[in-house]
Amino acid sequence: MTTSTKNGAQALIQCLENAGVEYIFGYPGGAVIPIFDALLDSKIKLILVRHEQGAVHMADGYARATGKVGVVLVTSGPGATNAITGLLTANMDSVPLVVICGQVPTFGLGKDAFQEADTFGISAATVKHNYLIKNSDDIPRIVKESFYIASTGRPGPVLIDLPKDITSTICTVNANEAKMDLPGYSIPNEGSAKDISKMARLFRGSKRPLILAGHGIIISGANEELKNFADKIGAPVATTLLGKGAYPESAEKALGFVGMHGTAYANKAVGRCDLIISIGSRWDDRITPAKISEYCPDAIKLHIDIDPAEFNKVLVPDASICGDAKTVLRQLIGEVEPLETSKWLEEIAGYKKKFNLNYKIHGGLKAQQVIDEIYKLTEGKAIVSVDVGQHQMWAAQFYKTDKPKNWICSGGAGTMGFGMPAAIGAQFGRPDETVVAIVGDGGFQMTLFELATAVINKLNIKIIILDNKYLGMVRQWQELFFDNRTSGVDLEGNPDFVKLAESYGMKGLRIKRAADVNKILKKALDHQGPVLIHAEVVKEDNVFPMIPAGATVDKMLLEAPKQKLEKPKGST
Repeated sequence: MTTSTKNGAQALIQCLENAGVEYIFGYPGGAVIPIFDALLDSKIKLILVRHEQGAVHMADGYARATGKVGVVLVTSGPGATNAITGLLTANMDSVPLVVICGQVPTFGLGKDAFQEADTFGISAATVKHNYLIKNSDDIPRIVKESFYIASTGRPGPVLIDLPKDITSTICTVNANEAKMDLPGYSIPNEGSAKDISKMARLFRGSKRPLILAGHGIIISGANEELKNFADKIGAPVATTLLGKGAYPESAEKALGFVGMHGTAYANKAVGRCDLIISIGSRWDDRITPAKISEYCPDAIKLHIDIDPAEFNKVLVPDASICGDAKTVLRQLIGEVEPLETSKWLEEIAGYKKKFNLNYKIHGGLKAQQVIDEIYKLTEGKAIVSVDVGQHQMWAAQFYKTDKPKNWICSGGAGTMGFGMPAAIGAQFGRPDETVVAIVGDGGFQMTLFELATAVINKLNIKIIILDNKYLGMVRQWQELFFDNRTSGVDLEGNPDFVKLAESYGMKGLRIKRAADVNKILKKALDHQGPVLIHAEVVKEDNVFPMIPAGATVDKMLLEAPKQKLEKPKGST
């Protein structure tokens, strides 16, 4: 290879440029000063955040909104450990990130040096793969491998732990000539002909088929293939929470999302189907009961996933295919025949009419109304990033998503503080589109300081805080399952969020009355630049439908029960 005269930090930045990196979301520290110095001579734009957790969530939102790899740069010790929550979030939801952490010099490793942490060991359970670099000549190869691993197969975060002396040492390997060395790393693509044939046979005779589309459809870019497949077999389509947008939710055969707070008609369809095919979904505990034998007991269960580790993890399907969703659907559509589903679709239409989503318009400002109005004003075309809690479920119910990559949500980890920084990342990735963050008062306060990042970069995001002065979802469980013995959920000490926004130099608006919702949201959307909307919603409102944790579809609550409910056992 051609000899390089760059030090490790300069070689790293050149490798990132070669990978097409636009932005690095980061926060400096002693161990990464050489890298920040090298960034000054780069065309890559540094987005200086206010906390490392925010940096990873921003990179996460950027990756979900664009399909590109998000990149993060943080320092050693607490800088790296602050990033762990974001790594867990991305890993649970299969989001491609490369997170570069500074580390103490190699001669200080294992000696409790200042700001040393075993980042390699700590991060192992929260990443797809990680590296500790001990030779500057390894930088070009490892960076190339990291982007490849992060973005292929089932995506996920890759962490690079980079000691300070390695970034200051000359790298003799030309970054443009790096070659990967990944023995044993293979990416499934096509399904085997045997598995395709077996699965196709199981469709025959089905009268009530149901497609469960997961995040894997969006990652694969298989939206058209999914639509063509659903049209051919005449099946309705439900999604997982992360799968919103995999199939247009405004379409006639769309059922919305399934699970604990999914639409009643989607959950009814799950209980009634005679065949269910999960594509790119994990069958997680939010969509299956604790006793798995009670899940779709009379249905044939089929599973398509790119990650073989997901097969037989939660349930044992009647047939499974390991492969890329886009490729496998193209294979499978030629093997299946149209099914007679007219009566089934009529039954589904009846469920949609009987169990339609609604909310009471009297009794104070409702979170559902605010979400419903922003949906109408944006015509369902905004990129919506949500935090975690009641507002998240209402947003999933009332903001229908028709396109992939327009719904950004922490699913597996349920990370409070995710929504607003993820929206910032999404706005960087798609600067010409409307980005709306819908957050609760609890989660927002975990990363609220990233308002500075939005203001400094003049981002056009709209942040809607649905403030009920409670940790609403926990309070709901305490009301329903713990005799309304509320504990640790009262957030009466919330600040005036409008004044908070103004203190950061951004526009703040307040909604107190239902009659003002349309006018104020219009004003926010018309304003060029970041806007925070403080919606003071009713304190006590519950999300329905609701399937109690671990319960079956037949236990679904459509409204508050009149009698005491049994506490959930062994499930959150």
